[in-house]
Amino acid sequence: MRRCVSAEERLLITLRFLATGNSFSSLHFEFRMGTSTIAGIVRATCATIWLRLRASMLPQPTRQQWLQIAHGFLDRAQFPNCIGALDGKHIRVKKPPNSGSRFYNHKQYFSVVLLALVDTNYRFVIVDIGAYGSSADARIFRASRMSRWLECNQLDIPQPAPLPGSTGPPAPFVIVGDEGFALSPHLMRPFPRRGLDDKRRNFNYRLSRARRFVECAFGILSSKWRVFLSAIQLAPENVNTVIKACVVLHNFIRMYEATQDEDALAFPAQDQGEPSQLGRAGTAGLRVRELFCDYFASPAGSFPFPSQQASRGENWFLGPFSLLMTLWSGLILDGYVF
Repeated sequence: MRRCVSAEERLLITLRFLATGNSFSSLHFEFRMGTSTIAGIVRATCATIWLRLRASMLPQPTRQQWLQIAHGFLDRAQFPNCIGALDGKHIRVKKPPNSGSRFYNHKQYFSVVLLALVDTNYRFVIVDIGAYGSSADARIFRASRMSRWLECNQLDIPQPAPLPGSTGPPAPFVIVGDEGFALSPHLMRPFPRRGLDDKRRNFNYRLSRARRFVECAFGILSSKWRVFLSAIQLAPENVNTVIKACVVLHNFIRMYEATQDEDALAFPAQDQGEPSQLGRAGTAGLRVRELFCDYFASPAGSFPFPSQQASRGENWFLGPFSLLMTLWSGLILDGYVF
């Protein structure tokens, strides 16, 4: 009998597939194995990675861990009582047979959705994988276990606490999301863009500072595991297994990687929200948002906000003038100007 494929080689093949996104036909020439053999190895190894690392890399947070996450958002994003940034990422896939338009999303391609809650270290805290690409983020969140756990208070989230330096009522611990989610007492979304005053514009700015961590996490995930940069040529159930393996491997790398803060500089936050389609917000959610809005406008919760006059073009000559002077000095130093 021929020698079986060792565990080290199985892991090497799988990591090569996840890190490069090469097809099984390409890996067939690299490792001199059959295409069907490589496909079976990738599926089995991804499932094993998820089973082995899920408990340690993606555990259910305790109350102390929620407090640590909230401290990270207060320290790095100046958003108190925040326990995570929530968003969905569309993973491009090949059109499944006999699937109709269930996987066809608003971006005009077929996908499955990775809904993730992220902390300030760009690590995934809770994920929901495998929703149809045609579903909106708000509907996916409403149907997920995460939403039910929040409504039933089964995530061991700390009790409402006063905001730092504030003498007002205690504020609950909340999740921040974009305009694609519905407002609730546990989930904060920005104010509508029409008719914004300075106080509401300041709240949207502070919320975007906290929400950028989930956008950066998705960017880091795609840059590390380049299988997400093209359509995954697998069945939907196998695509979910690949996503699960990449999620726990992402957390593994973020935990043991030395340069954790450098990756986020290349992935600025982008506003990709969709209008919510779940009706008007509840009264409790509106009260919580107004509580945070008033706090950010108070001296205790104030933070430097970009000047509106500068964004509208006042002192417009300073930017181009500084750029021209920089280029001119560089040409002089390089010897191109005499």
